[in-house]
Amino acid sequence: MNKPVLSAHFESRKASAVRLAQMKYEERKVKPEAVINVGIGNVSLPTNKAMQKRMFALDAPDSPFANGVIRYTTTAGTEECQNAFRNILDSEGFDTSKLKIQVTDGGSSAMELILIGVCGPAGADESPLLMIDPAYTNYISFAERTGRKTVTVKRKLEEDGNFSLPELDKIEEVIKANKPGALLVIPYDNPTGQLYDYDTMKALAEICVKYNMWMISDEAYRELYYKEDQPLVSIWGITDEDVPGIEGRRISIETASKVWNACGLRIGALITDSDEFNNRSIAEYTANLCANAIGQYIFGALAHESKEDILGWCKDIKEYYKDQIVKVYNGLKEQEPKLIVSNPAASLYTVIDVRNVVKPGFSAMDFVLYCAGEGSADIDGVETTLLVAPMTGFYDIKEGEENPGQTQFRISFVETPEKMAQIPELFVKLLRKYEEQR
Repeated sequence: MNKPVLSAHFESRKASAVRLAQMKYEERKVKPEAVINVGIGNVSLPTNKAMQKRMFALDAPDSPFANGVIRYTTTAGTEECQNAFRNILDSEGFDTSKLKIQVTDGGSSAMELILIGVCGPAGADESPLLMIDPAYTNYISFAERTGRKTVTVKRKLEEDGNFSLPELDKIEEVIKANKPGALLVIPYDNPTGQLYDYDTMKALAEICVKYNMWMISDEAYRELYYKEDQPLVSIWGITDEDVPGIEGRRISIETASKVWNACGLRIGALITDSDEFNNRSIAEYTANLCANAIGQYIFGALAHESKEDILGWCKDIKEYYKDQIVKVYNGLKEQEPKLIVSNPAASLYTVIDVRNVVKPGFSAMDFVLYCAGEGSADIDGVETTLLVAPMTGFYDIKEGEENPGQTQFRISFVETPEKMAQIPELFVKLLRKYEEQR
């Protein structure tokens, strides 16, 4: 009997690079005694106290869910949830008086809205999204889902662990050749941990104005930066006073997931100073009806927090991650000095490049599948394996191009400090065992 036919898109789909290891591990018949999963940025810290209070008291008399009814909110989100995002920016010293805020189901929904809002028609080469490679893999996946084109300028991981930003003239060459509709920047970068400074953001803003592009800033990790001498950088800190003409073309993606430790809440936002973009984006999102109503209520608690509470929370979270990142970085270099480990100045990720350690023909994907499917190593008397993300999925590679991610991995600082401390020894032991049998 004939079977119904899947679409060509579905037939071509593979699991996201950040979910792949976990899915493979779940299929594993004989599992080791322990597993450390740093393949995805699934934060394990408790969320903010004000949010917890609402989460644990959804049936309280003042809760909108006290009577058991859960209705749709407006498509743009509740005013309180919008004001939570506004309060965070206000507390950090940015002018929000002209900003329009649309609440979405996580930052991921905001990414998809942006692609269909600033790029050309599905299936066309018109007005692609310009990204700086490597870029967060979901942008590539959503572009493929929606049929939108992307173009990239490449960064390279140098031997000293620093990613080199493309020269501005190289970016302009790509713009002239492809005429993108928007430039995406991730100032506190996922996956590299690179930190953009004010001068870089200003220069990129000038390019956006020069070539009449939208400037999109993914600010999921805005508060997580570890250079104490650098002020907070944001697209909302670049105004017409800095770059005439930048206002009206600025868009940021926000989320409750990372700084606020609420990945599963699935609350994000699209913020813009363009009335037209905001209106059209909400109109498009009416098909989704609204974002998670309970999630909006929980995150909405931050609308009432003081500036001191907001900044204090961000400071504590930043110090926590900085300590973990430094320890893992030093541990990896001690275990295997030839490893190239990115110098994470921001966010909660590090990239490890094994190109100086492994034999020719190494595949990051194969190593990840080995660790998830059969590999393990003895750590303090416990057979343990490690789940990481292959960097191959973070590069937007066109036909005929070589993928630098073949020897690179992204690790997320989302496990407990005790587990994070085991990663350097575990990673190197697994790598050596894999190379011995390859």
